Amino acid sequence: QLQLVESGGGLVQPGGSLRLSCAASGFNLDYYSVAWFRQAPGKEREGLSCINVSGDNARYADSVKGRFTISRDTAKNTVHLQMNSLKPEDTAVYHCALQGLCVDATYTKYDAWGQGTQVTVSS
Repeated sequence: QLQLVESGGGLVQPGGSLRLSCAASGFNLDYYSVAWFRQAPGKEREGLSCINVSGDNARYADSVKGRFTISRDTAKNTVHLQMNSLKPEDTAVYHCALQGLCVDATYTKYDAWGQGTQVTVSS
C-alpha cells in the first residue's frame, strides 16, 4: 500500500521549533518532488515549500521563507520540514504531498498527500 505519513507535530510556544517528517511506504520518495502544505480550520490550503527530486532545489512561500527548511533524507525515504521561529499564525494541520515539479511553493495541486500532523503554536 502506498502511503505518506507525517509526524512531528505538537504544541509549541511562540518562537519555538519543530521538525516535521514525511515518511513514504510502498514506494521510493526519491522519484518525486515533495511539497508541504498546511490547512487551518476555515482557511484555504496554503502551499509552504517544495523540494525537487535531486534535493538541490527548494522553494518557499513568503510566509515561511527564512524560518522553514525542507530537506531529504534519502536513506530513510523521508522528507523533513524544519520549522523555526514559530508564530501563532502557523497553527494548522501540516501535510506532505507528491508534486509533479517543484517550481512554485504556493502551487497547491498535488498528486497525493498524507493525513497530516497538527501543529499548534500557543503560549
